[in-house]
Amino acid sequence: MGYSEVAWEEGNQSSLGEFILLGVSDRPQLELLLFVLILISYVMTLLGNTTIIVVSWLDPCLHTPMYFFLSNLSFLDLCYSTSLGPQMLVNFRSARKSIPWAGCVAQLYISLSLGSTECLLLAVMAYDRYAAVCQPLRYTAIMSRRLCLQMAVTTWLSGSGNALVKTLLTLRLPRCGRNQIDHFFCEVPALLKLACADTSTNMAELLTGSVFFLLLPLGLILVSYGYIGTAVLRMRSAEGRRKVFNTCTSHLAVVSLLYGTASYMYLLHPSQDRGKLVSLFYTMVTPMLNPLIYTLRNKEVHGALRRVLGRNPTSQGT
Repeated sequence: MGYSEVAWEEGNQSSLGEFILLGVSDRPQLELLLFVLILISYVMTLLGNTTIIVVSWLDPCLHTPMYFFLSNLSFLDLCYSTSLGPQMLVNFRSARKSIPWAGCVAQLYISLSLGSTECLLLAVMAYDRYAAVCQPLRYTAIMSRRLCLQMAVTTWLSGSGNALVKTLLTLRLPRCGRNQIDHFFCEVPALLKLACADTSTNMAELLTGSVFFLLLPLGLILVSYGYIGTAVLRMRSAEGRRKVFNTCTSHLAVVSLLYGTASYMYLLHPSQDRGKLVSLFYTMVTPMLNPLIYTLRNKEVHGALRRVLGRNPTSQGT
């Protein structure tokens, strides 16, 4: 499909009114397969992350910094998937795959804000694990309720600020009537391709943002886990090593999924078709897998689930 052949004024008016999300509309079978997969992913995301939030809130044994941040992550993933998933599902089954201009702006800002916040939140969670493993006697004093709230608020505000800058810089570019986005949703790299002006400033800001919200947090996470690995090797208790290993491998699995796919998209700039599919991993697949990764071998969550459901009301977290 090519760009609409219309007059300048008519095309500019159309582009202000709506965008067309091309996705994979030229491959109906793949589109149907993606509809089914994303529907399953979205439903599982809703169920899994809602369960973590409710259980962490209801069970006193999970009123700890680790589960406070995990609840933040689950709430973030719920919002992230909901900002993109329903619109994608509707477009997959619609003949005209459009999104209003205001809807595209909202989708762009919300997804950027939540994605940036998640990158920072994972670094905060790594610091929490560092404090728990490497400074166990001072852990309660270090990770005070006030500090946890400050760190959470800082990640959310920083993500929102980054999203605001990127959204404004992207929207100020002239499109010369172009309104067909070769993507599943409104995302910066795809929108920049519509511009009919120099985008070097936008690309420079995109690279700078990627360094601060991808590479820098990833570096902090790796440093934290370097110290954690050293501390684990010094542990004499096999049970202690196993518990730390289970918790930390879960976090590292989530980090690998998010940072790996997001870095590939925003730093390596893959081809359009490959980029579209990669974007589904950090927008739909990762939010679905996070609850499974964090709870699959987590005895504390298993015990909390039993207590909340009333199957074992007297049991204690392990």
